[in-house]
Amino acid sequence: MVPPDWSVTTIVVRSTIETLMIALAGTALAVVVSLPLGFLAASNVAPSWVAQPVKWLLGFVRSIPLIVVALLCVSAVGLGPFPGLLAIAFHSVGMLGKFYAEEFETAEQGIVNAVSGTGASWLQTLRYGLLPQSVPQVVAFTVFRLEMNFRDAAVLGLVGAGGIGYYIQLYVRGFQYEKVAVLLLVIIAVVTVLDQLTFWVRRWVR
Repeated sequence: MVPPDWSVTTIVVRSTIETLMIALAGTALAVVVSLPLGFLAASNVAPSWVAQPVKWLLGFVRSIPLIVVALLCVSAVGLGPFPGLLAIAFHSVGMLGKFYAEEFETAEQGIVNAVSGTGASWLQTLRYGLLPQSVPQVVAFTVFRLEMNFRDAAVLGLVGAGGIGYYIQLYVRGFQYEKVAVLLLVIIAVVTVLDQLTFWVRRWVR
């Protein structure tokens, strides 16, 4: 692997951007689905006959390995970044929904009751009584999940779901490890940047 072969820089940049787009779009789609499920799974928001089945559903989603989800998505919609996006979104819903629900359940109930006591509707109570308390951790969880999704998206290329992983397996099969070294260095650099982004976002939202 030494020295790295930087002749693949153009391919690396293009595939890294594709991987980032898969992670960003998959995370965004997961957030849209996870927030409502998080509310429904929170025992202080939804009745137990709703919250418990939703928690079971989120647990079922989390229990399916990401690579299996990716293989199913590739079989369903074909090769490329789109099945990778779907796999990332599906798997993230299980984790984000759980995180969001647990964060909503730790909110100060007195504030929620005070907002509800003013005559606010259920949605207004969530908007003004529950959500403001949970936003910092919700944002932190989401950014942390984005970092994880980039690493996961880099692996999904091994099963034909696009991104940088496709070139990793391509060069490994061709024993071109000096090119693999460049890809690994780029992955490390991007994950480091995302890690710093997580740190700064957590500080900003507090």
